[in-house]
Amino acid sequence: MNKKIKYIVAAGVSIVLLNSCKREYLNPAPETSISDASAFDQPYRITNQVYSLYGTLKGGTFYGGRYIVYGDIRADDFLSEDPNLVTNADVWQLNPSNSATAITGLWAQAYLTINRCNVFIDGMNAKGLAVIGATIGNQYLGEARLIRALSYYSLLQYYARPYADGNGSKPGLPLRLKGITGPGSSDLARSTVAQVYAQVLDDLNFAEANLPLTNGNAYNNTTRAHRNTAISLKTRVYLSMQDYPKVITEANKIVPADVPFTATSGVAHALQTDITNVFKAPYTTTESIFSMPFTTGGGDIPGTQNGLQGYYFAASTGIGSIFSLNPVGIIGNAGWTAADKRKSFIYSAASGKKYLNKYPNASPADYSPVIRWAEVLLNLAEAKVRSTNTIDAQAVKLLNAVRNRSDAGTTYTPASFANANALIDAIMTERRIEFLGEGLRNNDIMRLLQTIPGKATVDPKAPSEGGYIWPVSINEKSLNKLWVD
Repeated sequence: MNKKIKYIVAAGVSIVLLNSCKREYLNPAPETSISDASAFDQPYRITNQVYSLYGTLKGGTFYGGRYIVYGDIRADDFLSEDPNLVTNADVWQLNPSNSATAITGLWAQAYLTINRCNVFIDGMNAKGLAVIGATIGNQYLGEARLIRALSYYSLLQYYARPYADGNGSKPGLPLRLKGITGPGSSDLARSTVAQVYAQVLDDLNFAEANLPLTNGNAYNNTTRAHRNTAISLKTRVYLSMQDYPKVITEANKIVPADVPFTATSGVAHALQTDITNVFKAPYTTTESIFSMPFTTGGGDIPGTQNGLQGYYFAASTGIGSIFSLNPVGIIGNAGWTAADKRKSFIYSAASGKKYLNKYPNASPADYSPVIRWAEVLLNLAEAKVRSTNTIDAQAVKLLNAVRNRSDAGTTYTPASFANANALIDAIMTERRIEFLGEGLRNNDIMRLLQTIPGKATVDPKAPSEGGYIWPVSINEKSLNKLWVD
């Protein structure tokens, strides 16, 4: 009998959990199913289950596209060219309802990913470790726990108050840590934000301790977790908690004290000399710590109205893109010089509107970035300044490393900044330029408890206003009797 798993917030819908895959293991479409009794009785079946976890993470409503899009369009760097609510006009307007496509889709896919990780973890602890051995088994558990951690962290950025609001004391998410394989398990009260973050960090610490230093080749080092993936994600998580000393501790495990800023252990992460190399085939440079790959294989596309290309890229006529670039957003910043190589990601259509072309390909789709080395460097730079409230010399060098590789004509010195706040402003501006279209803008606004900027016809939204965070999915509220707003 095929193993089915009832997803916690999708009433009456069941899905096949376990599938076998080829090298393109991130294909989320199940190819075959296996029975409960034999799911963990052969090493190859266990391995294929690990691959399927990545496939669920890269679903089109999650890291295959939409999650990244949401992180950009909530703020002020993009303008909506399509009033269709299905394609996120309501997200851009800062007013999605609890039944909106974005709200229900992201919640469902993230918890689907979490539950598949939970079922796998349960099965490994019950039987799989004895079959495959402790070393490989714990590596696989590390991958599952890293994917679960990333999923919970990602949900926190939209559906829960920022950690800075009450030091994590506000209601967070239902913290589901056991696999659900049948009905009757939907009721679970919300843990606090701090409790969810604690679980995220526990998962990432386990992953760091059990993942390999390298996966052996560039493709696997980019598309599958290794030790530096866990460390790098921890710098992001601690930054979101405003725990700047911990950001420094984690980053110092792999970032050297001085240039060239090449990782000191594990995969030799380094900035690419040319930023455009990161976003074109083969997409597997040492800068890309973790990305979601796509192929031309059957079903291996983000899906209709999900992929990054459809949201950002437009034909030369300007037809096709759902979001154009706001001329008074970051592209209007005077510090972003015309000589900056990152300006090559921006082009003007015949209409005069500007668009982002980091992701020009639909089939196969361009890889979706999850985290890359430039972010780790800027995370460390920011944490160094915020933790000391000084014009930190290493922070200036880290900022220069990211800026100079694209804009050789702009070099900062400590004397460039009147005070620590001025250096922080430069780092935050650099983040907006460097990660435009990569989904980090919302995270940065939320973690600092800042007002979401207005744009065009949309008013700013302060942290105290309704809609600053998203409502929970209507499906969760209908199934989980213990949910309390």
